Amino acid sequence: QVQLVESGGGLVQPGGSLRLSCATSGSIFGITAMGWFRQVTGNQRELVAILDSSGTNYADSVKGRFTISTDNGKNTVFLQMNSLKPEDTAVYYCYVLTQTTPFWGQGTQVTVSS
Repeated sequence: QVQLVESGGGLVQPGGSLRLSCATSGSIFGITAMGWFRQVTGNQRELVAILDSSGTNYADSVKGRFTISTDNGKNTVFLQMNSLKPEDTAVYYCYVLTQTTPFWGQGTQVTVSS
């Protein structure tokens, strides 16, 4: 059974940094994209960053502050978040897309507050 296991969320002060990790367990074949979304209660889930064959894409609100990357084996996807702002507070979800199936992590809470 395929699972995406996220870690690295938590509470951080404005201007601080966090690094999210998402490890895949089980066998996922034919990955075409890996990325991160976030959701605030009552709002739609929104794209934060995604990495696919065409490169990386970021939401305008995080450009220059967040960086998505993977390990060499592409079993883990990371999101380095710098210069965090209160408006970055959300549940962050890992996302992996194959040619046939999307996979989601369980979500990790990121809270930016003084």
